[in-house]
Parts: sequence; C-alpha cells; structure tokens
Amino acid sequence: MIHAEDLTKKFDNFLAVNGVNLRVLPGQILVLLGPNGAGKTTTVRMLTSILKPTRGRAFVAGYDVVREAEQVRFNIGVLTEHHGLYARMNAQEYLEFFGKLYRLELKQIRQRAEELLHRFGLLNDRFRRLGEFSKGMRQKLALVRALLHDPPVLLLDEPTSAMDPESARVVRDAITSLRSNDRTIMLCTHNLLEAEELADQVAIIRSGRIVLCDTLENIKQNILGPAEFQATFSRSVDGWSADLPEGVVLTERGENWLRFRVQNPSGVNPTLLRMLSTQMEVVTFQEIPRSLEKAYLEVMRREAVKEENLAQ
Repeated sequence: MIHAEDLTKKFDNFLAVNGVNLRVLPGQILVLLGPNGAGKTTTVRMLTSILKPTRGRAFVAGYDVVREAEQVRFNIGVLTEHHGLYARMNAQEYLEFFGKLYRLELKQIRQRAEELLHRFGLLNDRFRRLGEFSKGMRQKLALVRALLHDPPVLLLDEPTSAMDPESARVVRDAITSLRSNDRTIMLCTHNLLEAEELADQVAIIRSGRIVLCDTLENIKQNILGPAEFQATFSRSVDGWSADLPEGVVLTERGENWLRFRVQNPSGVNPTLLRMLSTQMEVVTFQEIPRSLEKAYLEVMRREAVKEENLAQ
C-alpha cells in the first residue's frame, strides 16, 4: 500500500529527507517516530503528492506519487498538523464541501458524515460554526474529513494532539477499528505509549534518514536485549543461590524477589519456574515491561554518538 525507494527531498542546500525506504503492507499500521525537524512531515507530504521528490520514487495504493498524483489524492485520507478548517462554516457544510471534492453523491456524504460524527461525539455539534469548536473538537472533525471517502490509505500526523484523555481514547479505538486487510495506516506521533499500542511496525527517522524500521517486539529485543522476568517469593531470598538453566542470568535481587534475564523465555521459563518452586514458595512470576520509549531513547543515543564520531 505504501512503497518508497530512495525517497529524497532537498530544499536549496538543505537535505530534509535522505534516501527513505519504506514498505507497508495492507492491514498494517506503521508508526513514524522522530524528533522535530527529522523529516517526518516532509516524508508525508511527498507520499501525499504535495511535494515532488528530488530523487527516488514512491507508490501509494498502487499509484505513483508524481505521475499519478490525482489518483493518489483520491485514495488517501490525510490528517495534517494544520487542519485548514473554515471557521465560518458549520461542520455539516464543511464535510459536504469536501465530500463534493471527492466526487461523492450528497446522499452518500450525509450518510457517511452522520456515521462518523456520531462515532467521534460531534453529531450534536454539526450545525455549530467551526470557529466555536475547541482544539480537540477541531482535531476530531479533521479526522472525520480524512475518513469521509473511506480511503484505503490513511496518513495521520499527531491524531490525538490537543485532546483530553477521553477523546484521545475514542480516536485510538477508532484507529484500531479501521485496521483491515484492505487498509494501511501511517501514523506520525510523539506519544510513545500511543505508538506502542497501535503499531505493527515502527520506523525511526533522524536527520532525514530511516535509522531503524522493524516490528515493535524486534526493536525491543534488538535494542534492549533479552527479556527480564521477576519472581516474588513468600519469604526472604537472602543467601539464595542455585545453578541456573542455560540462557538464564540472575541480574538483581531484593528482599523477597529475584530478577532474571532469559534468552529463550518460551523454552526456558517452565524449567526455571519448576526449579524455583522446588526451593521456595513462588507468589508471582512475571515479565518486566520493556517500553518503546526506552528503546527509542537508546536508538537516539546511539545515532548521536555515530554523528559525533563522524564529525570528528
């Protein structure tokens, strides 16, 4: 659904995006992460046929973003950082205006608009002027506009920014419900908890380059190392020692708990747990959560070191 090869954009002497390669399959959600100025928005603008690449090529929903720009625009839904809402229109007028641009019949526009406005809690506000909408309401209406023509590809830039927790939950649930074998979603966000919840793939961009693109689990495994598990016991573990199974390392201990790094959890954990249970009463045995935030910050640190070494 989204395929980019060596996608590059240069503004005068500034290289904003440098050789981006992406491949996102139908049914997948790709989250694009990176600091401000890394090239996320420029990449999205090339994929939406707003900016022409300086080098490379890209296809969205099977269409070339340069040669078939009009077909690309008809097959994508875009939520940008700046929504372009028309303050004097009401929500109904606004959606009918954009529905006509997508060449939808008026009956179809109204039916689709009512369904989406209801989903996002805006149905009772559809005749209010957009200038009276709060930031969160504007964000939700912009998302409704992006979904109006039921596009196979969605490109969403910070979809839950400026929203209260309840509204953000509604939007994240809606994004999850939009996942299907016929639709691909690309999401830019600074909210790493949101990324962790939604992503099938994570791409990290820095200084215009994709420095890492993989599944969430692979990123955690490759960047943070093997999984860790903590066993809690009904009594003190002071003085405890034992020969551990191969691939298990004791990393930390507390008054009544032990923490282990395990290379192959599915194969080793049953043996480890049986061994511990024969020696002490096990109260809990659970994996220590490894966050995307920790992995992301480690990737950024490594890249900063690389850049510093190259500059010397």
